[in-house]
Amino acid sequence: MASIASQVVLHPVTSQSLRVLNTTIGRDKLYRALQYFARFFAWLLLSRGYKIQAARWDALKSHLALGRKLLRLGKFMENAQAVLRAIAAPGETGERVTLIGRHLGYFGYLFLDNIVWAHNIKFYNLQPSTAQKLNKRVMQFWFSGIVFSIGHGLLKAGRLANEVKKLQSQTWAEKSLEAERDLKLHDLQVAREAVRYQFIIDLLDVWIPATNIGLVNLNDGVLGIFGLTTSLMALRQQWLAAAGKK
Repeated sequence: MASIASQVVLHPVTSQSLRVLNTTIGRDKLYRALQYFARFFAWLLLSRGYKIQAARWDALKSHLALGRKLLRLGKFMENAQAVLRAIAAPGETGERVTLIGRHLGYFGYLFLDNIVWAHNIKFYNLQPSTAQKLNKRVMQFWFSGIVFSIGHGLLKAGRLANEVKKLQSQTWAEKSLEAERDLKLHDLQVAREAVRYQFIIDLLDVWIPATNIGLVNLNDGVLGIFGLTTSLMALRQQWLAAAGKK
């Protein structure tokens, strides 16, 4: 029995799980997955008339959402730095503009989200009408950040595709030059896969703030599935990073 327990505790999967959960972003993505699963499951239970059970899962969703706000305190400064770097960096104008827009959107979202957290824990009290407006503004900034991210992904994907076509059309007699071309093609394909992956995440996530600001009207079941899917996708990225893979 002790041998089985030690094998479980010392298993490489357990060690890698601990490495992921030792990072703030790893814990956040796990909590986010649980939050959106709870959102979906509460909707499912409520739609079948299980009000008491649904209330339990709805409470879990709310507390996980509040706890995740604490993990994001001060994170808006990362986006502020990213904006300044994007302004100074060379590159395609369209990609730079959409990247700046993405980070500005997330800066506003995360900055105001910190104020919402302070209000929710009753550290700083806002008028109900002000709190409601602030919550909506948070969702508007989040929505704009995702939309810019989608635009950035489309532009970057187009540029990378053109670079791949250009390299594939070229031929060299020397093997060293051909090997260099193959290496560049591999790097471009990896970059394209990363862009596609983020594009899928953005395309699913965008419906959450869009619903909260009234642009669309999707139910909690659909939004829960979308949020759970993107959370697991982001958690997979952290898992691969902890394993030293890309």
